[in-house]
Amino acid sequence: MTYATRTRRPPRTLKDEEVARVLRASGEHREDFRDHLILSLALGSGLRESEIVALDVEDVAKRTTLGRILPRRTLQLRVYKRGGGRNDPDAQRVPLSDSTYYKLEKYLATIKPAGPLFRSRKHDQRLSTKAVRTLFQKWQRKAGFDHLYSFHHLRHTSVTNIYRATRDVRLAQRFARHANLNTTTIYAHVSDEEISAAAKGLAS
Repeated sequence: MTYATRTRRPPRTLKDEEVARVLRASGEHREDFRDHLILSLALGSGLRESEIVALDVEDVAKRTTLGRILPRRTLQLRVYKRGGGRNDPDAQRVPLSDSTYYKLEKYLATIKPAGPLFRSRKHDQRLSTKAVRTLFQKWQRKAGFDHLYSFHHLRHTSVTNIYRATRDVRLAQRFARHANLNTTTIYAHVSDEEISAAAKGLAS
């Protein structure tokens, strides 16, 4: 790494229309719904790939007295990145957006009621982080992306969108589960799209 590249830069994020395109492509067919939900979890909850593949059905669902399996509104992570509240269980509580909640409800009705939430179709074992990265590359190509993002850019996009919606860096920190506020401040940047939108209203 060169001296020049060791500077703090805004994280790379997907544009709104790119988010819409990749979700539309992955959500078109029933057999691809697992992949669609994985992308939705990353975008709607800011989960890392390692956190997503570590989820078990028991982490995201509860059984009712009538025997139905329903999603939880808030996930309690058992596996998460070191330093983000290891001694504070509440720091690893992840709320689900309404959209992700209903997608999860639909997905739970199609899978085994226990064990890994996301399984490999080929081996019926827990999906690997490598497989998650590969499926995201596949869906970007199907959605016609000119430049491919890494899976972690979905998390960047999620945290950035929370900050843009609230303009509250402390709230964004809690959402991202960052131990240090300085880690979150890199998301408090202005996008080219926001500058263009603001410039349209200028008197000239």
